[in-house]
Amino acid sequence: MVRNPSVLLIGKKNDFYYERAIEFVKVHFQKYQVFMGKRNEQFPEDIDKWQGDYIVSYLSPWIIPNSTLKKAKKACINFHPGPPEYPGIGCTNFAIYNKENTFGVTCHHMEEKVDTGRMVAVRRFPLYESDTVFSLTQRCYEYIFKLFCEVITPIVAGDELAISEEFWKRKPLKRIELQELCKISPEMAADEIKRRVKAVTFPKQPGAYIEVGGIIFNYQTNKTKNLHDFCKISPDMPVETIWKKINAFNFPKEPSAYIEIDGEIFIAQFN
Repeated sequence: MVRNPSVLLIGKKNDFYYERAIEFVKVHFQKYQVFMGKRNEQFPEDIDKWQGDYIVSYLSPWIIPNSTLKKAKKACINFHPGPPEYPGIGCTNFAIYNKENTFGVTCHHMEEKVDTGRMVAVRRFPLYESDTVFSLTQRCYEYIFKLFCEVITPIVAGDELAISEEFWKRKPLKRIELQELCKISPEMAADEIKRRVKAVTFPKQPGAYIEVGGIIFNYQTNKTKNLHDFCKISPDMPVETIWKKINAFNFPKEPSAYIEIDGEIFIAQFN
């Protein structure tokens, strides 16, 4: 039992649920430190000065280094937006792709290798056929906050963390696997294309794409935007013809070169 434990809370900026988690910690702990950031920001140097009982990663944008984890006297825990079947990156994407019927969120101890530590608690919920990556992700955020409150409450009382009998079902998914899921080819069956498009479509994030003639064509959610038949590219066109069309239509706010495969539209991407 640890009375009046100290907590280091790490999460991401501009996150509604993380802000609620911060308020929870401020109300219930006398000794705490809070850090937040974005994925491309540098890991805060001030964290290395911390010493205390618990490190809590609440959808942290950083992989917390092992040197920092060792500073916690009691435990380091992470809240993962996926069940034990989906450790690593792209868990919601692959669950949508695999047409799962259930999903979940996990609290687990942090080890040097990401998403490998023993489980503290798992909460599962339905995954509907109508779900998108966005809707599933938002539901994960709701369940993670609920799980956070459940897991942290015993710490407030000075009790030990719970122990789950569940375990990770596979090695963590890697970013390269998610990137591969984004790739579309003309040879794919129509159902496979639609499954991939749905599984990787998320607001303001890269999604499905096809590469033809060395040009990247990104999936277009708005299929009526600046599309004309004379801009249409066929994947089996000679590369020279494709480049001629690309160069002819590379102008801001003008009709874009595009590819249509089984009703899905992919727009030429210019850097």
